[in-house]
Amino acid sequence: MYIRSLWRNRLARSAVNRKVGGSSPPRDVSLCCPQASCLCGSASCLLSSCCPSTNNSTISRLAFSFLLVLGTLVSIIMILPGMEEHLNKIPGFCKDSSIIPGTVNCEIIVGYKSVYRMCFAMACFFFLFTIIMIRVRSSRDPRAALQNGFWFFKFLALVGITVGAFFIPDGMFNTVWYYFGVVGSFFFIIIQLILFVDFAHSWNESWREKADNGNTKCWFGAMLFFIIINYILALTAVVLFYIYYTQPDDCTEHKVFISLNLIFCIIVSIVAILPKVQDALPNSGLLQASLITLYTMYVTWSAMTNNPNRQCNPSLLNLVQQITNPGATPAPGPAPPTPAPGNVQWWNAQSIVGLILFLFCTLYASIRSSSNTQVNKLMQTEDGQGLTSEYDAPTGDDGVRRAVDNEEDGVTYSYSFFHFCLFLGSLYIMMTLTNWYKPDTDYKAMLTTMPAVWVKICSSWLGLLIYLWTLVAPLVCQNRDFS
Repeated sequence: MYIRSLWRNRLARSAVNRKVGGSSPPRDVSLCCPQASCLCGSASCLLSSCCPSTNNSTISRLAFSFLLVLGTLVSIIMILPGMEEHLNKIPGFCKDSSIIPGTVNCEIIVGYKSVYRMCFAMACFFFLFTIIMIRVRSSRDPRAALQNGFWFFKFLALVGITVGAFFIPDGMFNTVWYYFGVVGSFFFIIIQLILFVDFAHSWNESWREKADNGNTKCWFGAMLFFIIINYILALTAVVLFYIYYTQPDDCTEHKVFISLNLIFCIIVSIVAILPKVQDALPNSGLLQASLITLYTMYVTWSAMTNNPNRQCNPSLLNLVQQITNPGATPAPGPAPPTPAPGNVQWWNAQSIVGLILFLFCTLYASIRSSSNTQVNKLMQTEDGQGLTSEYDAPTGDDGVRRAVDNEEDGVTYSYSFFHFCLFLGSLYIMMTLTNWYKPDTDYKAMLTTMPAVWVKICSSWLGLLIYLWTLVAPLVCQNRDFS
């Protein structure tokens, strides 16, 4: 009776909308599911009465991102000290290999194996949705109900895949999945840079609009402040890189990486303010270029911290002590020896920073609202589709605020591509939490992470090339409409 009453009230509201307005706002997709049954319904059921007006498409993205973040938190817990005692009870994890050649006790790297399996489960989950959601055009497609609803069952599916992943025998699994992680992380780093480009464009556009509406000097002064800060931080990073991550007679690769990325960042900064580029892209400027420069320096630093050559890769803690206490700086000499076998270091500074940036990009990808045409084409989203809705989300009789279905005429983002990004994010998290350690039967080979260095450096170059293309594309392809 209760469901029937809700249905009659819904029909009555729809009839009033048709009579009064002629055209009704997007329909309320949440006719379902009060209270607990909401978990089996649409994404709009996940809201409460205190939530702001929100589109159904945004809630779905946030919910999927929450599943990724939840899996990330579980992975972090698995590598915390003391957890190896519990994880070692999993059947088969250390079977026939209690001692790995190189005197590394299997109990030491059991957290490493657990992260691989947890991220494997998340990657399979999101890749499955990538396949299922190919060519979904609107919320009228039956598959859209699977995208925007059935959250309880999707959570159970993720848990089931995770449990099954922990029964995968070692064999070649770790090595093969490592290479999947390397390739996936390469593309996810590029996606991160694209999201930073979009964030900078949206930031610049928002402050320009506020400057045009009043208090011009204040807003342009604030923009100038952040531009200067970004470039100062980037330049400071370059100086520190040359001092601490290079040696007069060693670290040739680092010298090349730092120099090339500095030159490339100068080039894109100059191109961003060229008069012709400004005419074609009025919102282009140094704010975007400065943020991309700072991010490129981070990727450069992250790559150098994966160099197994300890003379070119000092500990960040030692660097902080040297900078804060210049008088205690030790004379140049051999770097500290490689950690003794059996002491695998799971966390370092670049992993923590990478995790923070990952969380930011994941959240931003879920709520972004951009009018930048080039970035929207790359991310396969429509213009201006973000967190807020132009309609007030209706509140049901049960006090739950409902989101509105803004995708009846067409999806606001590619469901398949969004899940593919989360799939890549799962691989990136796997490599970040394990410090890109290569699984091998030999301990020294396990610590050889030069592939990570080249993956990150090459992704920074390709990312800068993509940003440069977003600047010059309207000039090169004048026959195309980039507005």
